[in-house]
Amino acid sequence: MENNFTKAMDFRHACKIFDDTKKISDTDMKFILEAGRKSPSSFGMEAWKFLVITNEELKAKLRPACWDQVQLTSCSHLVILLTNINSVKPESGLPEKRFKRREMPQEKLDFYLNLYATHLTKELSSDENVHHWTSKQAYIAAGNMMTAAAYIGIDSCPIEGFEKEKVEEILGLDTTQNQLAMVLPFGYRINEQSTQQRLPFDEVVEFIK
Repeated sequence: MENNFTKAMDFRHACKIFDDTKKISDTDMKFILEAGRKSPSSFGMEAWKFLVITNEELKAKLRPACWDQVQLTSCSHLVILLTNINSVKPESGLPEKRFKRREMPQEKLDFYLNLYATHLTKELSSDENVHHWTSKQAYIAAGNMMTAAAYIGIDSCPIEGFEKEKVEEILGLDTTQNQLAMVLPFGYRINEQSTQQRLPFDEVVEFIK
């Protein structure tokens, strides 16, 4: 059954070059970013930050650190998805603050904080592990932003081809706080979309009854 959502999924593809003469409106960009902001995350920690870059000089500076991919300089808006490393650490006090958004007795709050720290012992054991865990959450936000963009006829291209430390250095990031998860340009295609290639439904999906 085709509907607006499936049409958006058919429209979305990894756009390899954007029309640099076309710019996304502030209203449409906010719609896309809101889809990311409202995305689900593990334990509701929302351990992400989205940097939105329209400065052409900065995009050009970042391009060599991203395998010289033309999407970086031809896109309208370049979104850098960061993992918020510090915010998920219990000692920062932020996980407790996140849990407190839902009113609960102290006993229940203590239970959740203990469950959180115990369940995530490995994930929270180093900044590297924290980044790995929170990157998975950032990818949920990225997926929703790309689908939201496609829903309103805007293209995107998820990029993992980058030199992480170089991009972080160019952006002047304090990597004890935030680290790079994904580079995600948005804009309008200049070429026709190639035929979408996907495995058959029955090869991907297995029903267990």
